[in-house]
Formats: sequence, structure tokens, C-alpha cells
Amino acid sequence: MRYSVLAALRRHGGDVSGGTIGRQLGISRVAVWKQVQELRKQGYEIAASAKGYRLESAPDALLPGEFPGWESRVHHVDTIDSTMRLARALARRGAENGTLIIAERQTAGRGRLDRSWASPVGGVYMTLVTRPAVAPALAPRISLTASVAVAAAIESLYGLPAQVKWPNDVLISGRKVCGILAEMEAECDAVHYVNVGIGLNANALVGGVQTGAVSLAELLGAPVDRKKLVRVIVEGILARLSLLGDAATLDEWRRCAVTPGREVSIAGGREPVVGMALDIDNTGALLVRQADGSVVEIVAGDCTHRDS
Repeated sequence: MRYSVLAALRRHGGDVSGGTIGRQLGISRVAVWKQVQELRKQGYEIAASAKGYRLESAPDALLPGEFPGWESRVHHVDTIDSTMRLARALARRGAENGTLIIAERQTAGRGRLDRSWASPVGGVYMTLVTRPAVAPALAPRISLTASVAVAAAIESLYGLPAQVKWPNDVLISGRKVCGILAEMEAECDAVHYVNVGIGLNANALVGGVQTGAVSLAELLGAPVDRKKLVRVIVEGILARLSLLGDAATLDEWRRCAVTPGREVSIAGGREPVVGMALDIDNTGALLVRQADGSVVEIVAGDCTHRDS
């Protein structure tokens, strides 16, 4: 009900009485007042006068009320160790496809190979619960699809030439702006869920914190609207999930990928793999031609471009 009151305030745009809101929502004027108090606690500035209530500003926070139509699926926390941990618990309890866990700050954000991910205030730290109707063998495509959705959002919103690096990094001019980590729970013939964790350097100043990293604000010289950015990214991922079994999904990745054609070193297996990255296969595995001419399929690992 809190966010229904917020939606009513936004819909009217100016002064609106508690009685009018109450009639529209089927609640009492006192109930409207209580919800206004709760919204104020969250940081919404709501003026009150003889004419009624007026929404003056919203907090710079990724609260459920900032995503109209999604409120019931958004779980917002100010500070958490890792959004992936909470997403895992919610997914195992039956959270629906598209459930979003989002934090203003993480204290133990993790990247590939259990590396730490700096999560200062101003970034976007979220995990999206997905339940794709695909065979487990195709599940690795999800992280590729997520990286494409992030790159597409950045390019469409800000005109920045975002590119993707296998398996799931998003780069701008060779500097990392976003890292993605997918976690799957499945049986041999069925995927229960794939949680997609996204750490995106939006407004945080990270150039001096993460080597080779950059934020959108640093590139643009001004902060970005994180709410709009999150909405476009999530909508892009969910739209692409329905096409996950289509070969066009991989072609879209190829069009914005910088890894094929590069000399790479892949860590994470028993021994590092060094060679020329050729392409990805049908599952999203990276094909690498080694010095002896043999081609190996790399399903997962940490990729370094040796010629950068």
C-alpha cells in the first residue's frame, strides 16, 4: 500500500488531499497519512498543507517504489554482505523469475574466482533471480546474455561504446565498468534457477580503487540516473531470456565482443590455457587454439587478454 500511495502522489504531480488518495485506493485518510510517514522515513520529501500532500523529491536510492510495477519483486537493502547470498536463499524458497535483490553497498561483494569486488556507495549492486526454460547445457549463455544487456543499456542511454569480454565483463575503452557472476542450481535435466549478480560502476569513483576500472560518472563527467539504468538492464536481460535458445543470442554477443581474435590466457582450471581465442561454441564456451594447433573448449575461467 505504501507504494500505491507513492504512485498516487506521482500521478497527481501537485497537491492532492489524503481523502482523494484514500478514495482512489479504498483506504482511510488516516491510513494514507501512515503511509506518507513511512515514505518520509525512506527519504521521500513530501510536503503537507491545507491543500493536501505534494511529493517534492525522491531519495537517491534504489528503493522498490522507484520501480513502478515491480515493487513486489524488488528487495532493497542499504548494506549487505552480498546480494548473491540473499538471492540464493530467496530462490530456494521459490522466488519468482525476475525477483531483484539490490543494495546500496556490499561489504563482501565477490567476483570470479572468489575475488573481492569493491562496492562503494554510488554503484549498482544487484542479483536477478531467473528461471530460464532451457537445458542446463545452455545455462552458460545467461551470463553472456546479461553482459550484452548491460553493454546495450550503456550504449543506448549514454552513447558510450561498451564492449564485452568473455565470459562476462563489460568494458569501455578497455577499462572494466561492470562484472557479472552467474550461479546456477540444476539437476541433470532441469534448471531450477540461475542467479545473475551484477556489479556496475555507476556513480562511484573507482578509478583509483580498482586497477583497470572506471565508472560511468567518471567517463561522462556527471552522475547517471541509477534507477533508469537498472530498469533498462533488467528489462533487457528478461527480454533476452525468452530467446536464450536462439542462435541469434550468441551472434549478438559476437557483435560487441572483444575477446575473439585476441591472444588470451585462461586461469581457473588445472593448468592455464594460453592461445588465440577463436569464437564461442553453441553453449557459450570459448574456443582457444593453442600453440600446438589444438583447439580447446573453455567452459569457465578467468580470461586475460595478453595483447592489451
